[in-house]
Amino acid sequence: MNALESQLSYPFADTLPPLGETIEVAPGLLWLRMPLPFALDHINLWLIADEIDGRQGWSLIDSGAGTTVTRDAWEQLFGGAMENRPLLRLFATHCHPDHVGLSGWLCERFEAPFWTSAAEFAFARMMAAALPGVDGPSAIPHFQKHGLTDPAMLEQMQSRKNYYPSLVPSVPAAYTRLQDGQRVTIGGHAWRVITGFGHSPEHVSLYSEQCNILLSGDMVLPRISTNVSVFAVEPEGNPLQLYLDSLDKFADLPADALVLPAHGRPFRGLHTRIEQLRAHHAARLEEVLAACATPRSALDIVPLMFRRQLDAHQLSFAIGEALAHLHMLWFDGRLARVTGNDAILRFRNKA
Repeated sequence: MNALESQLSYPFADTLPPLGETIEVAPGLLWLRMPLPFALDHINLWLIADEIDGRQGWSLIDSGAGTTVTRDAWEQLFGGAMENRPLLRLFATHCHPDHVGLSGWLCERFEAPFWTSAAEFAFARMMAAALPGVDGPSAIPHFQKHGLTDPAMLEQMQSRKNYYPSLVPSVPAAYTRLQDGQRVTIGGHAWRVITGFGHSPEHVSLYSEQCNILLSGDMVLPRISTNVSVFAVEPEGNPLQLYLDSLDKFADLPADALVLPAHGRPFRGLHTRIEQLRAHHAARLEEVLAACATPRSALDIVPLMFRRQLDAHQLSFAIGEALAHLHMLWFDGRLARVTGNDAILRFRNKA
């Protein structure tokens, strides 16, 4: 456990649910984990015992990626921990493949409604359809503009054109909208919707005052900082500012709330973790600002922020995250942008 993790409290210690099994973290609330084909190798999903219109079953938070191993694990759960009771609703925190990959399959199987925010639904539908602008090839000019010229790496990224549809074979055709501040009853308890921005278009977290539990999705993770990137579809965005502003929305939650994150272990210490995240990004911003004494592209900044070898998948997010830090400094007026004769956009310190 690193120094930052030691400042948090982990009520389940190192205990993790085996694949296809669950751990009860609160009455009627089950924790399960599904594998992911990335360096970040798992996602936490949450089943809540529920009743709707006299039908007893489960509400689910996120679905896992659309892989065979995840489907097989779900088949085991249907007759196991779920006791052959149906899925009544599927809530999606946001549109990323590990969160909505099996949303279409699960909702169709159980005729269950799909609940998420409007922006997350729209982006999931667009990306699953690989529409121009959000498909893989659209990102190539974006990466080139920000310094990536290596032909082999560009070819690897080009080959990822079916990345999202391969992990999200279908998204439900209709949804029930979740909005900030809305109260939703799940499992007999009221849950408040808290939307956040920067990591995804309109991320949904859920907090129950009665249970003192926060389903944080990717907005607050215990061990890693969630990815915040400038993507090709919104090339002039300022997502890091949006993300840091969104963390303010958790300020009124109790310090001892049990946080159930999408990755990592359940923990207590919400406000401590938020301060850690703020300090992390503040330090990165100062490092980036100092580096830009000489004009730097986003690709130039990547080794400063990620001190390890990156594959094509990781590099795409690393460039986006480096650009998010550059953009925040640029929007704050601390950096200027310059385009060189090579058509690469660079940032330099104004001081």
